[in-house]
Amino acid sequence: MSDDNPYEALSGEGDARWAFGTGFADPLAGVDTTVPAGVDGGDLAAYCLMLGDDALVMSHRLQEWCTRAPELEEEVALANIALDLLGQARLLLARAGQADGGGRSEDDLAFLRDAPGFRNVRLAEAANGDFARSMARLLVFAVWRLALLDRLAGSRDPVLAAVAAKGVKEVTYHRDYAAGWVVRLGDGTAYSRDRMREGLAAVWPLVAELFVPHEVELRLARAGVAVDPSELRAEFDAVLDQVLDAARLARPAAVAVEAGGRDGLHGVELDEVLSVMQSVARALPGGTW
Repeated sequence: MSDDNPYEALSGEGDARWAFGTGFADPLAGVDTTVPAGVDGGDLAAYCLMLGDDALVMSHRLQEWCTRAPELEEEVALANIALDLLGQARLLLARAGQADGGGRSEDDLAFLRDAPGFRNVRLAEAANGDFARSMARLLVFAVWRLALLDRLAGSRDPVLAAVAAKGVKEVTYHRDYAAGWVVRLGDGTAYSRDRMREGLAAVWPLVAELFVPHEVELRLARAGVAVDPSELRAEFDAVLDQVLDAARLARPAAVAVEAGGRDGLHGVELDEVLSVMQSVARALPGGTW
């Protein structure tokens, strides 16, 4: 490799994977990937897809704020949060492809599935709206995911436990960042307060789905591998109430929209995400850079 060619130095040799950036090694290298005894590999793969798709789609939505955030500092912060989630997605999708024995790579799962094949909650795919709505969505997502990862750190699956242990530190920052903005906007001017109230109202119908357990989650929770999301609601409500109190905002009315994201039922918003996120991979199948 020539030292005077920075592109060759970055790309490495013989690595044909490109979608998450050329030069990455196997994200699961050095981690015990043995499926725990008594656990169905298909169930484990499906669960990893759920959590991985949540992170991947939410990461893409946050990336859409690059060049559009109110200040440069916020663009950097949101880009870093998006990168944290992208890192979690890499590990979880790689684990999904390995656990079910299908041989699919993280790239295959991220870029070669249609919307019905995705298992993310609908909160992740919802359109960004204005900055206040995005902060409301990020707060809800981060508080929920932090409660989940905190419990998942004790999973019998070594990959899930490792992802969760690292993710707790990352998502704690995500939560605190979003909470700071919700308080700043909610307890700010009359205009910012109205925008924050409307943002919460737009996001709130998507909250109920976060706590509806899927049969795969329940089976794996009984096996000590996954988390029953219904057990997270009390912690979620307590944290949200603290933030809303500080922001002088009332909890929106409990109205839920149709769920089903875990079963591949999505709105047009996910089609919009995938049309952008997968465009290069589908236009140049097997391409490298």
